[in-house]
Amino acid sequence: MPILMIKQGEKAKVAKVTGNPAIRQRLGELGFTDGAEVEVIQAQGGDMIVKVRDSKLAITREMASRIMVAI
Repeated sequence: MPILMIKQGEKAKVAKVTGNPAIRQRLGELGFTDGAEVEVIQAQGGDMIVKVRDSKLAITREMASRIMVAI
């Protein structure tokens, strides 16, 4: 399921990053790699603030739709 389905305060693990190679590379550079734990800090209006690998990041709805997670 995409990280968009995770509620505020919940944690999940990255299962897969989809999209073209440039998007996958960029999200990987930000820390969204297979098995990385992510926590949704804030989800508002489609955009999200997430914690991944001890960093808090703001991601757009489009980026979030490419990050598949497992609870």
